[in-house]
Amino acid sequence: MDGVVKLRQLCKFCDNMTSSCDLKESNCKSSCNKTAICEFNSEVCVLIWRTNGSHTTEETLCHDPSQLIYGYKLNDYNNKECMLKEKKTAEGILFMCSCSEDECNEMLIWDDENYKNPGFAWPDTTFVALSSLLPPIMIAVAVIGIFYCYRVYRKNKLSKKWDTNQKCLRHKECSENCAMIIDDDRSDISSTCANNLNHNTELLPIELDTLVGKGRFAEVYKAKLKQNTSDQFETVAVKIFPYLEYASWKMEKEIFSDINLKHENILQFLTAEERKTDVGKQYWLITAFHSKGNLQEYLSRHIISWEDLLQLGCSLAHGVAHLHSDHTPCGRPKTPIVHRDLKSSNILVKGDLACCICDFGLSLWLDPSLSVDDLANSGQVGTARYMAPEVLESRINLENMESFKQADVYSMALVLWEITSRCNAIGDVKDYEPPFGSKVREHPCVESMKDNVLRDRGRPEISNSWLSHQGIQLICETITECWDHDPEARLTAQCVAERFHEIEHLDRISERSCSEEKIPEDCTENTNK
Repeated sequence: MDGVVKLRQLCKFCDNMTSSCDLKESNCKSSCNKTAICEFNSEVCVLIWRTNGSHTTEETLCHDPSQLIYGYKLNDYNNKECMLKEKKTAEGILFMCSCSEDECNEMLIWDDENYKNPGFAWPDTTFVALSSLLPPIMIAVAVIGIFYCYRVYRKNKLSKKWDTNQKCLRHKECSENCAMIIDDDRSDISSTCANNLNHNTELLPIELDTLVGKGRFAEVYKAKLKQNTSDQFETVAVKIFPYLEYASWKMEKEIFSDINLKHENILQFLTAEERKTDVGKQYWLITAFHSKGNLQEYLSRHIISWEDLLQLGCSLAHGVAHLHSDHTPCGRPKTPIVHRDLKSSNILVKGDLACCICDFGLSLWLDPSLSVDDLANSGQVGTARYMAPEVLESRINLENMESFKQADVYSMALVLWEITSRCNAIGDVKDYEPPFGSKVREHPCVESMKDNVLRDRGRPEISNSWLSHQGIQLICETITECWDHDPEARLTAQCVAERFHEIEHLDRISERSCSEEKIPEDCTENTNK
């Protein structure tokens, strides 16, 4: 109009290339020296910065904001500058931004300079404003202190009712008072120690012992928590996140801090700490320690009995059902949580062979206030081997929050298959293999799993010999329903837990019938199964 011709967007346009920019800089110029005119009028400039700890790359391109890119929606494309925001991925750290000015993706600008740039200084006006808030903050601290003293007084009074409350826990018939002071007495950490830790404001006297696990984002150590009054100590687990993994630590800490998460089949959380060490700032999560290790390690070392299978499978289903539930066992409302990275290495084995779920770094609260855009920005996360078909395809139904639970149930089915494959009731027990075994590499990529799960509709093998045991047959039917290609056809985690209870009931009836009929041959056969 008026003789003015609007050209398409002009953007920096380079494929993945090594980047010289890092998180310590508040802004940095892209290494890309190529400029291109976008093919379509609807396209905007995009910049993607990645690092896996040892290698850093950047990618500049044109993209239509109405289309997802790497599983994410571009919400900031109207900005004049490219403000990088962190996204969660399975491969490492990813920052992404979009903008609508010519060559606006030439400069990398971190969205949160206070966190990314430790040398950042507030302007004088901000300092003055904060200083004016000091008196009301001091008043608030005083009020909180008074409230804390009241809570301690109330807690001492309630402790007299401890025995009654323990009975309440056993029968899951909790009053509101009971629900507030329940502790998992089967944990490796004493309840007294746990209660004290939850209110601790100083760094705990912890001595790291041995490295027991290492994941994408953190390392896990066995450690000694020393007691102030004696040489005694409690054994705990310490999960240590490096400085760059602050976001993962923060997410897991927030999930663990939800009082409604507490459950016997969820890892017991003690406290979180920020520590300064010789190697730099670290972020710690301190939890109960379980000496049997994770489920994958336990299955690789042990062939389990039919009773062990029931215990492991039933407790796993109860843990997932509690995460997905909108209320606690005591009836209090809670926000459902989806794990999004369920696998045997993220499940610990307790002393009584019950499972407890851990590693909530990729978890998501299914808050009703979340919009479709919020859910879309949660990205394609998890471990490729355990991803549900719709997650591999990035076609999860964002209009229905139950879709995220259904993806968890698929992953749980693969873990149940792993447990079943190591049970002596199936007959000839082979060496431990993860789901899909040798059909894929040790750490398969998403594309490889797409070929197996989507194109070939493959699932781990259930041998005919397994089905000769009536209980195993019922469990295999449950597994098959849980890994159905159609998410809507899958069972809920609560339904799986109820199935296990039914199987346990049938097993007890079978044993009783065998005992009453006094047929030694049949009894022996049933015991072996």
